[in-house]
Amino acid sequence: MLPGPEEHARLIQTARGDLAAELFVRGGTVANVYSGELHEGNVAVTGGRIAYVGEGERSVGPETKVVDASSMIVSPGYVEAHFHPWVLYNPVSLVEGVLPLGTTTVVADNLFFYMQMGPRRFAAMAEDLRDLPLLYLWMVRLTSQARFPGEEEMFALEKVEPLLRREDVIGTAEVTRWPALAAGDRHLISGIRAAKALGKIVDGHTGGASESRLQPVAAAGIDADHEAITKKEVLNRLRLGIWTMLRYSSLRPDLPELLRAVTEDSVSTHRLVMTTDGPAPEFVAQQGLIDGMLRLAVEHGVPPMKALQMVTINPATLFRIDGQVGGIGIGRRADLLLLPDLESFRPETVITRGNVVAENGELSVPLPRLDWEEYGSRPRFDAGLELDDPALYPQKVSGSEREVPTIHLRSAVISERRDVRVPVEKDLVTLGGHSDLLHAVLVDRGGTWISRSLLSGLAANLEGLASTYNTTTQLLVLGRRPESMALAARRVRELDGGIVVVRGNEVIYELALPITGMMSDLPFEEVVEENRRLSRVVAEAGYEYHDILYTLLFLTCDFLPALRLTPLGVLDVKSSNVLAPAERPGRSR
Repeated sequence: MLPGPEEHARLIQTARGDLAAELFVRGGTVANVYSGELHEGNVAVTGGRIAYVGEGERSVGPETKVVDASSMIVSPGYVEAHFHPWVLYNPVSLVEGVLPLGTTTVVADNLFFYMQMGPRRFAAMAEDLRDLPLLYLWMVRLTSQARFPGEEEMFALEKVEPLLRREDVIGTAEVTRWPALAAGDRHLISGIRAAKALGKIVDGHTGGASESRLQPVAAAGIDADHEAITKKEVLNRLRLGIWTMLRYSSLRPDLPELLRAVTEDSVSTHRLVMTTDGPAPEFVAQQGLIDGMLRLAVEHGVPPMKALQMVTINPATLFRIDGQVGGIGIGRRADLLLLPDLESFRPETVITRGNVVAENGELSVPLPRLDWEEYGSRPRFDAGLELDDPALYPQKVSGSEREVPTIHLRSAVISERRDVRVPVEKDLVTLGGHSDLLHAVLVDRGGTWISRSLLSGLAANLEGLASTYNTTTQLLVLGRRPESMALAARRVRELDGGIVVVRGNEVIYELALPITGMMSDLPFEEVVEENRRLSRVVAEAGYEYHDILYTLLFLTCDFLPALRLTPLGVLDVKSSNVLAPAERPGRSR
């Protein structure tokens, strides 16, 4: 991100007043996140970087573009410090939705890009994304979020370390298996040590960890964590030297509780960061992104400047890029917002790299079109994979009746074990008189394994749903009616990834997700509407929670309580026991 020698020379010349600026923002009130003050000042820009901040105008020439900031607050662009740019939207369409709202830098998780594309093609995609008017910086994974055959080879350090050396990769992404960190897992520690040796940071994920269990996780080397859900947990992390991210997302709207550490306990905000953690598209459309968090923080009593620092200079300091982004300072990227006030935090004008890119909530520059196929992003299904037979989907057992461990959802993502006695017909589990039960199946797209379970508490009237949108990107199939499940599964394969809902023998909803099986190539506004349609369809089938996308995403993970449907089989997360192992398709138990 450093300027080249010629750009550096022009920057100094413009700062001296010997060279006219390319852009001059005149007459605004600068929100100075370094000094914590609001002061009158102009901002001069050359080569996409800030060359002057002050009351003088010596950098204005006949060719300088002047932006009138009278009565406006000139703020640094917002930094989203922990983001998953694959919640139906993709890294390009996301720009349409969030850049006009003032988010100019996104620290992004590479998980599904890496898993589908591999290191070389992920790097090619990251290079092409540099042309966007929003800055993407990357955190690379050391593991997946659900163990699978071949995982160790995929995430071998010799494959990950070259990515860590990239300038736009600023650290390792959250390790969801934090007990493995506490146990000193050799692979994870090697990855952390490699990152630290390169001056990169290590992101954590410590959901459910007590203060005593945080100690060895911190010793393993994590620098930051976003999993606090109470003000006490905020304090626990801060006191151990862990940068603490305060989250407000479609899944975890915890911010009001977390802010009590600031408003009631008066903790220092210097090592606090706010994040939305990759919310659903319809949440962004309704609540905003970082701008929404700023509004909420101020409403709950946080001084506007402190709130602003938590989404600008604080994350930039955490990631050791505060010399490049996060404030209106000399030499920094000219990512500027013209705000009418410090209450709405909605910019009237957004400037990135010295160019006006959005005005009055609308993007004003074209976005490049990426050839996603070039990166190998389309999920592939084995040509011989059998999906049409309804008998594929129920569990295969012997006898006339069987007690089966069942995944019961207690919330959108948290489950518990319930053992349910069900009738068996022709060696296949049936749902009998259990009105809330569904068959749940996870099928390897390559055709090498299949995991089956029963599921309750999701949607009692769901006849068939199939989705590659889950943390494995394999084919997740749910439903009461195996014939409807088979139709949904077949249609997802025809779409090369996606989400399909079937009622009877009719497809009533479908969304193609050709980018890694997780992302649409539609514009952001259309993705928002598709998200809303999906929410309505599953609500009609009995889904009672707030976020079906995260239910689908985490049903197949290996780190949330209690039972999960994973590539290894039905997993008891706490004990790490596999209760019902995955099978080879077509082989009975």
